[in-house]
Amino acid sequence: MKYTIVALPALLLMAALPFSKNTPMDAKDTGWVSLFDGKTTNGWHSYGKTSADPQWDVKDGALHLDKSKGGRGDLLTNKEYGNFDLKLEWKISPKGNSGILFYVHEDPAKYEESYYTGPEMQVLDNDGHSDGKIHKHRAGDLYDLIPCTKETVRPVGQWNEVEIISKNGSLKFFLNGVNVVSTTLWDDHWKTLVAGSKFKQWPDFGSFRNGKIDLQDHGNEVWYRNIKIKEL
Repeated sequence: MKYTIVALPALLLMAALPFSKNTPMDAKDTGWVSLFDGKTTNGWHSYGKTSADPQWDVKDGALHLDKSKGGRGDLLTNKEYGNFDLKLEWKISPKGNSGILFYVHEDPAKYEESYYTGPEMQVLDNDGHSDGKIHKHRAGDLYDLIPCTKETVRPVGQWNEVEIISKNGSLKFFLNGVNVVSTTLWDDHWKTLVAGSKFKQWPDFGSFRNGKIDLQDHGNEVWYRNIKIKEL
């Protein structure tokens, strides 16, 4: 009985601690690198330029696309990535459209736009933007290629949590904790998907196995924060 009394407080304490097999272990795991310091655009530049266009600023700890400042162009990481696990949060304006591109090959002389080369996870106000009426163009979709298996996007103006994992051709999208897209890159099925999409007109689209992370300027106000990556 004495041992039971001594052990009971410890057992109660353990029971009170949050635990889940799905609980992120980022705090203990190594290899995660922040891509955004919350204060500056250091580590980023606009497509085809050496620095970030002034339309990309920092507001309330988030990268912010302010179209009232003029300018044009996606915001890209300075570094290229191959196998990676990317996590971030996004918030879109009413009727807004943006996207998270990856494996972007930056060569403005050959590729006028970043989407000529890099696949995209759609960022969208599904209810307010016309793309919300198009299959495979809604938030969380692998844009124009694969729709979400389940729609988990939050109402416009709220933050959404994203994870994109690409490893040795295996691609997975998570939106607000749910695996919404899974596919394989670069195989025959992938080539068939591309051939049946709007991207068929750009022969190098989706063929690169490393490239830059890209936050899209689609002409609408958008915010990104808590951006980090782990090379796999």
